[in-house]
Amino acid sequence: MASSDDEAARTAVLDDRRHLRRAFGAFATGVTVVTIGGGNPHGMTANSFTTVSLDPPLALVCVDRLAVMHARLEVSSVFGISVLAAGHEKVARYFADGNRPTGPAQFTDVDWEPGQRTGVPMISGALAWFECEVWRQYHGGDHTIFVGRVLTAERNGDDAGLLFHYGELRS
Repeated sequence: MASSDDEAARTAVLDDRRHLRRAFGAFATGVTVVTIGGGNPHGMTANSFTTVSLDPPLALVCVDRLAVMHARLEVSSVFGISVLAAGHEKVARYFADGNRPTGPAQFTDVDWEPGQRTGVPMISGALAWFECEVWRQYHGGDHTIFVGRVLTAERNGDDAGLLFHYGELRS
């Protein structure tokens, strides 16, 4: 049986965001760019993407409640997910940079194509593309979990994926 001192120490560690982030970072994840289309398109690098279900086809992304993308997803009915290849580190860093241009200008220097069903920007050369309609939203602490019903899925290659591991982009 753990002592109350042990329990207090574990709680203190979980309250240390930097420590918790380092522990979470031990799990390597793929890297995606989540996009919204329309007259005011927006993109965001995300590593919190996962499949949920094959029937119905569902995938999710988790978005910080303070992120620009969060506000856009709350009012958009569709979004895209581009799974980045190892050679997309520059693209991942670009869409993670809060100082990039906004609106259509943020896609000017990025190779992309419109999604075949929704028209949302999809990153050219990505390993896979998913066009989704927002199906459900769930409160997840400082993030919202957006579950999307997959409308189209396209696998574009067998190259190595871009990974996020121990706080760094890797291939």
